[in-house]
Amino acid sequence: MALLGNPVMMHGLRNSRRDAILLASILSAALVTGCSSDHKDIGSKDPKPSTTPPSATSDQTKVLEKKVEEVLRVTHVDDTNGLFVESGLERVSDGVHTRSALANGKSYTLVVVCAGVGKVRLAVTTKPPVRQTVECNSVPVRQRITDAPAQLLTDVEGLAGATGVIGWRIDELAK
Repeated sequence: MALLGNPVMMHGLRNSRRDAILLASILSAALVTGCSSDHKDIGSKDPKPSTTPPSATSDQTKVLEKKVEEVLRVTHVDDTNGLFVESGLERVSDGVHTRSALANGKSYTLVVVCAGVGKVRLAVTTKPPVRQTVECNSVPVRQRITDAPAQLLTDVEGLAGATGVIGWRIDELAK
């Protein structure tokens, strides 16, 4: 009890509280400022800013998608004859990895189109397997599939530096 009545101790206790409150305020401000500002690791390099805004890239992709759809004639699929099987569209960076269910032993046509820049590698699991390089120049590449397997695996991968859109379409051949 003698300590609480001691004026020197009481003065030191008041200063300690004031110092603790001041320290808490400073730490709170530092925490808020630290969380709200951009965090950069020491020694890390800033990423290069994009030369084209995201909307321009998106618009360019939409133009390429439309071009591929027109080449494949999938914008208005006329399936009155029942020959259309399936089609698809992917970015070159994603590639195409599809398993198409076909009627075993029938004949089909696979058409692949790449619009953009560079080249892609096409691989189709037929007998014998098809492997070829396709330019991203919007020119369709056709592959006739005779004596089709029950499941056709089609893979298209972009080669180094390739960008754009890949499209494919499968139709059954009329007898």
